[in-house]
Amino acid sequence: MPSIKYVGVDLCKRELMADLSAEAKPRAFPNDAAGITAFIAALPAGAHVVCESTGGYERGFAQVLYDRQIPVNIVQPGRVHYFARSKGKRAKNDRIDAKLLTAFGETMALAAPPPPTAQAQELQDLFRARQQLTAQLNEQASHDEHVRLPFLAAQAKERRELLQKQIQAIEKRIRTMIAADRQLRQRAERVQQVQGIGEVSAWTVLAEMPELGSLRPGQAGYLLGVVPHPDESGPRSGQRHIGGGRAHARKVLYMAALTASQHNPVLAPFYRRLTQAKHKPHLVALGAVMRKLVELLNRLLQDPNFVLAS
Repeated sequence: MPSIKYVGVDLCKRELMADLSAEAKPRAFPNDAAGITAFIAALPAGAHVVCESTGGYERGFAQVLYDRQIPVNIVQPGRVHYFARSKGKRAKNDRIDAKLLTAFGETMALAAPPPPTAQAQELQDLFRARQQLTAQLNEQASHDEHVRLPFLAAQAKERRELLQKQIQAIEKRIRTMIAADRQLRQRAERVQQVQGIGEVSAWTVLAEMPELGSLRPGQAGYLLGVVPHPDESGPRSGQRHIGGGRAHARKVLYMAALTASQHNPVLAPFYRRLTQAKHKPHLVALGAVMRKLVELLNRLLQDPNFVLAS
């Protein structure tokens, strides 16, 4: 069995820069079908590709690697940035970044996650498109409050109606997709057993956190990005903050936590205990509710015999 050879790849819209172990300098390939094919042909045995998430340019590239059963990790740019700082590196260009990604993979001994299914990819694309359209609709509604001319008001109304129509079409497709897939349907029904988790929150869990149900206790909170990070040094104890994780999911599950903190038979008393008995700030208490909520969802999807307390 060949040893693992991490191959750092710096991606942009037009090209990919690959740190191939058999070559002294990283080599550029066009970021298109022919270029990716040439890159794969140049890979050494045991290659394990490491690249950064780049706002979408990495998705087509990664999908080809998944199809060819080539291990690949898509890492957060922030992790690589701090890794570079830890090594005292300040210079930055595509070749340096490719070599840095190789070193990051080797140092962290990255293990490739299982490739996402086609359905998981489609669901995530649909869900994120819905989020973008919803944000545009909210922004449009805010702007429309200040429109005076009837002509502009009529145009604004048409834009709102178009956005609403597109959102409804996406929602219909998501519902159809979930209804047609037995596993997706069961997962959606299972998480909606939690009071505070509605249909959109269930879509969030399915699309943005497909790992739920396979995580160890405590991991779900880190995945969502709701575990507070300590800020302490000697006698000083600074304020803790949450961050990282799945930002898309965190925004939606924040609203679910608001509902759960008032109406969920388990989480509402927990929230009141934090705010009233322990005098925690409301946002801190809500963060704790989100941690409890996402851990509960992980347990529900993990154990079909787990019964919610009434």
